[in-house]
Amino acid sequence: MLALDPDGYSLKHYADFLGIRHDSNGEWMRSFWNSLIIAPLATIISVSLGTLAAIGLSQSHIPAKRAIMAILISPMIVPLIISATGMFFFYATMGNILENQLGLSKDLVGYIKVILAHAVLGIPFVIITVTATLVGFDRSLTQAAASMGAGPVVTFFRIQMPLILPGVISGGLFAFITSFDEVVVVMFIGSASQKTLPWQMFLGLREQISPTILAVATILVALSIALLATLEVLRRRSERLRGMSSS
Repeated sequence: MLALDPDGYSLKHYADFLGIRHDSNGEWMRSFWNSLIIAPLATIISVSLGTLAAIGLSQSHIPAKRAIMAILISPMIVPLIISATGMFFFYATMGNILENQLGLSKDLVGYIKVILAHAVLGIPFVIITVTATLVGFDRSLTQAAASMGAGPVVTFFRIQMPLILPGVISGGLFAFITSFDEVVVVMFIGSASQKTLPWQMFLGLREQISPTILAVATILVALSIALLATLEVLRRRSERLRGMSSS
């Protein structure tokens, strides 16, 4: 059982996490690097697809927008265990195709499955934040750019993207946190090669009560506080840009 030992204050458990002690097994750092590989790639996919979906749904001529929005944000609403079960069967079939027909290695296919699954979980956050940012967007700016001869791509990157960037980054941070902290889905569809940091913490709690888990939890709390502070800064910047766009 874990207990507070004031006489035992030490940084040895942080050293155990970093793998710099002679008796460290390296599992903590391997799982940490897996999280740093999976979470950013899943975030890039979530931001790209979520931003495009939010911009598309903001158009007035799109039919059945409410139904489409409900489907896109459903991974955020459906219980995670149900989503994980569905993903298990879907990605099992997809994994067989990638391995047998394309000849990809089992480890690479495992990473692809986990990254895509985490991207699906992160897309709803991007859609919601970008949609909220687009509410105050002045569409006359894009119309003026088009009248001056700018194409859709130039208009998006030069006019629209700078104004909605705080919402895009906020959604990306939420997607990153979701992927970095997720444990249920990765345990369903991943293997030991894709063991992430939350998965390693879960195993540590189940198999042995290690004080290293508390050291890792402290690091994750500090990371979460830093990300939340960044989100607050971006929220205030988004409000200022929204006011400038409206005026």
